[in-house]
Amino acid sequence: MADITRRLRSAFAALLVAVSATACETGSQLTPPLPPAVGFRVDDGVLKLWTGTPCEGVFGMTLTFDVGTSTSTEQTWTAPKPGVRLDRMNLLPTDPGSDWQIEDPLPAGYDWTTAQWLNFAVQGPESWGARTEVAKIIGESPEHPPESYLFGANGWMNAAEVQQENGKSFMTICSRPAE
Repeated sequence: MADITRRLRSAFAALLVAVSATACETGSQLTPPLPPAVGFRVDDGVLKLWTGTPCEGVFGMTLTFDVGTSTSTEQTWTAPKPGVRLDRMNLLPTDPGSDWQIEDPLPAGYDWTTAQWLNFAVQGPESWGARTEVAKIIGESPEHPPESYLFGANGWMNAAEVQQENGKSFMTICSRPAE
């Protein structure tokens, strides 16, 4: 049963990221009005996440490397319901003592730094998935100040830049379009 649940969760996460990464002119509720993005950086070998704007009520996260390929692998986390606030977090390795429990870890010996792509999605609030190139995160992090994160195709941004561009050129994963 746990294996079926894990496969369903993986399929849902992959579908969510695929749908959110695909532009479509139908105006579907599943299509974000702007490209979704989340920030990543690597400091001292630690993969760090910044959602750009806080995500409230998150009770699950999925980090998938090279989705849709024969080398695709993922790690999932859970938090107690009704969920927790997610803003910044050390993903790999995960902060000890956080509200997050690793549900499905990466396979033993898996080297995420060799992956081409990283996809990230949260479960709980309305949100979008986002995709980023791993080599850019690793290679460019040392060139940017610690408060700047790579927001995919939008480049490296600090808090002021995210606030200025969110809703204009991209959307953070938990942002909602203005009605």
